[in-house]
This record gives sequence, C-alpha cells and structure tokens, in this order.
Amino acid sequence: MKTLDDLLGEGVSGRRVLVRADLNVPLDGEKITDDGRVRAALPTIRALAEAGARVIVTAHLGRPKGAPDPAYSLRPVAARLGELLGTEVPLAGDVVGDQAKAAVSALGDGDVVLLENVRFDPRETSKSESERAQLARELAELTGENGAFVSDGFGVVHRKQASVYDVARVLPPYAGGLVLAELDVLKTLTGDPQRPYAVVLGGSKVSDKLAVIEALLPKVDRLLVGGGMCFTFLAAQGHGVGSSLLETDMVDTCKRLLADAGDKLMLPTDVVVADAFSADAATRTVPITGIEDGWMGLDVGPETVAAFGAAIREARTLFWNGPMGVFEMAPFAEGTRGVATAIAESDAFSVVGGGDSAAAVRQLGLPEDGFSHISTGGGASLEYLEGKDLPGVAVLSEEQ
Repeated sequence: MKTLDDLLGEGVSGRRVLVRADLNVPLDGEKITDDGRVRAALPTIRALAEAGARVIVTAHLGRPKGAPDPAYSLRPVAARLGELLGTEVPLAGDVVGDQAKAAVSALGDGDVVLLENVRFDPRETSKSESERAQLARELAELTGENGAFVSDGFGVVHRKQASVYDVARVLPPYAGGLVLAELDVLKTLTGDPQRPYAVVLGGSKVSDKLAVIEALLPKVDRLLVGGGMCFTFLAAQGHGVGSSLLETDMVDTCKRLLADAGDKLMLPTDVVVADAFSADAATRTVPITGIEDGWMGLDVGPETVAAFGAAIREARTLFWNGPMGVFEMAPFAEGTRGVATAIAESDAFSVVGGGDSAAAVRQLGLPEDGFSHISTGGGASLEYLEGKDLPGVAVLSEEQ
C-alpha cells in the first residue's frame, strides 16, 4: 500500500490530486454542530497544498437520494474548511459536471476546491459496477494527466462506492494519514492488546451491534452494555422494561449471549426512566427490577456508572462505541458523561469508536486529549473489529 508520504516523495507540485475525505458533519440548518471530521481531514489536505498540489476534495453529506438537494449541500463545509485552512475553498456547483470542471481548471498550485456532495450523483452508491466505474472515470478525468488519488475518508472505507473504491482502480491510489492512523489503532485492538481489555457498547439496537458483540466476546475481558440496546438484554434476563426500546426478535439471541459470556457481560443495575421521550418528561431513577409499564429507560443510572467506572479503571485497553443514553437531552446525559469521564481519566489505551460517541465527547465538553484516539468512522471501526475486509482499504493494495 502506497502512502501520502510516498506521493509527496514523488513530488506533487503542479499535479492535480483527488482526495476522498469524510466531511459528513452534523448540521443544524447551515450551522455545523461538530466540525471534528473537517479538522481530521486538514493534515492531508494541508500537506498536499503546501507541497504545491492542486487539491480536489470529494466527500458526501447525509443521505440524499441520488439527486441535488440543498439540505445536503457541502456549502457550510467548504466555508469551514476554508476558515481552518486560512484560505478560500470554493465549492463546485456539481460533482463532475461543467461547474466542477471549471472550478478545477481555475486551480493554481497549492489551491483547494471542494466538489459538491458526491452522493448527488446516483452512480456513487449504485450496486452496478459499471455505473460506479463510469463516475470513477469522470472523477479521475478531473485530475488530468499525472493525477493521483488519496484515500483519507476512513468513515467510508467500509463502503464499495465510486469515490471510495472504484476510483482507486483508475488513478494511482495512496493511503492518507488519517486512514493509516485509524488502521494502526485498530490493529492494536485486534492484535495483542494489553489486558484487561474492556469494551463499552451503547446505542439503540442489539441488531446493529450483534456481529461486533459476537466477534469481541471471545477476545475481551469485560463487555459493558448500556444505551437502548441494554433493555433487550434485561428482557432476556426476565425483567420488565416498560415502554423502553425493545427488540423482541433479539431476546433469544441475548439469552444465548448471556449464557455464553459467563461473567464477561456487564449490564446496568439501575436506569433513569421517563414517562415520555422528551427533555421535559417526568423522570426518576429506579433499579432494573422497578421499570413500570408506561415508563421508558433513557439512560443508565448512577449505580451503573459507578460499577462501569470500576471496571473501566481496571482496564489497560478500552474501546467505546455508543452512548449510554439519550445524551442529547440534558436529563439523560449523565450516564454517558460519567462513563466517558471514567474512560478519559483511566490509564488505559482508550479508543472512542466514532459516530455518536465522538459527538458525545464534544457536545458534553469532555477533554478530547483524555482519550488515546477518537475515531472518525464508527461503522468502519466496528466492521474492522468484526473481522470484515474494508473494500476501500483492500483496493489500495491491489496491483494496478
């Protein structure tokens, strides 16, 4: 696998380089509420620009339905990227059309342009290899002669998409610094991690995390389960869960996991319940035996935070993916805050597995430098830990 350093060593001055970044940031209208992914993309873009490359950035935002949609325009991202780079970053008005070609033609050495949301083109996510390949060729054509492709969007490398996978078969591909850093961290987790090795999983559904739970249980010393998914486990133990999120078709699976896991699996012992899914709802903290009908669990309770914290403090390696509750609402944020604080204050090698967990770190004002690594790719991290191949990484090592 060739790397960004290899490309810089070959020389990029005057060359057009296509960079696939992950700029899929959360928005409130046109305001970016967490620019972590934009900041994570900066080192590779800046290194290329400072070496004189003409940098063409392609990325997606949200899930538009294969057509232009103003709600998913990358316009706010271009503005923020320009602020952070200290230079204007124009946004091309389309993906590979006349406006993209004009914007790329106007690039000088060291300039950066952002193409409009690549998912505005239905070929990006098409199941047809020929359709994806055609878009990949058109992206490659923007670079002209002597172009190159840098894969630096770790959050999408588990997707077989045109700007992630197929373009690496058309242009000479290089792994960006962010992708390499993420892979190094994940190799630490899957290789020979220091023990005890503890994993903290949250989020809403067991079905979303089943594969990673089954892959990790034989390898970890403790697996702590919170979030909405814990209620399906609690139901499997025979507890009533009221109106809490429950996947009834996963109860038998959870019974099997509990039987197989022995004492590795830790579940909440108390929860914060509410009479409605609202920040203004009536709330109380109850033991897991006390969830009444009509009440829903929306966070883990203080007794659980203390028990989870004790297990976390014993660990030498930690991986956390998924909040402990509905942290976006203040009454249900303390479980996530408490568990995340314990991870940040531990002496372990600690990895935050992207997605909502990374957003929680920033939105709750936790110290980012308290964690060894905050991933930009939740789905990609989980699939790697499951043992799956990541197409966007595997293609970088293919014979061209």
